[in-house]
Amino acid sequence: MAILKKDTLGVIMTGTTHVLDMAGKQAIIYYQSESDAHMLLPDGTAYSGKWRLLDDCYAVDWTDGPSGSWKLDHQAGSIAYLDSTGTRRADVSSIEFGNSRSLPR
Repeated sequence: MAILKKDTLGVIMTGTTHVLDMAGKQAIIYYQSESDAHMLLPDGTAYSGKWRLLDDCYAVDWTDGPSGSWKLDHQAGSIAYLDSTGTRRADVSSIEFGNSRSLPR
C-alpha cells in the first residue's frame, strides 16, 4: 500500500475527472478547482460541494449530502479510493483531463 500524499493528490485531482469502478458500477467525480467538486453516483444521485487536500488524504463536504475523507492508494497499475476506515471503496478506471463527463448534470 502506498498512500498518495498532498503534492501528488493535487496533480492528479485538480482539474480532472475521476471515473471510478464501484463493484461493477460507475461513479464520476470532477475536481473542478482547488475547492469545488461535482460527483455523479451509479444510482444517478448528483452532488456538488467543497473539497480540500490534507497531508495524506482529501476531505469533501457535499452540499445537502455526506462529508468524509478519502485516501488514494497506489499499487502497481492501479489507484483505489479508501474510506476513513481504510476500506477499499472504488478503483480508478481512468483519470481524464478537464470536465470530460460534463458534470454537474
